[in-house]
Amino acid sequence: MAKYRVKIEPRENCISDMVCVSICPDVFEMNPDDNKSQIVEKYREGGNIAVGIIPEDLATCAQDAANACPVQIIILEKV
Repeated sequence: MAKYRVKIEPRENCISDMVCVSICPDVFEMNPDDNKSQIVEKYREGGNIAVGIIPEDLATCAQDAANACPVQIIILEKV
């Protein structure tokens, strides 16, 4: 089964509209400190809140979130 890397880049450009969280809550959540999107802890790569490795079954919802992001900072790539 393929894996995908999802990145929020640059994360500081997040405008906190939460569209990614509403579309794909299994991958994205809001950071309580700066109210910006981050990757849920379960999928973070090396503890980085802006980069994660997700299973193939979450790729579609992550891509839908990327497509809906108003600032287009979510990047999904097959690894």
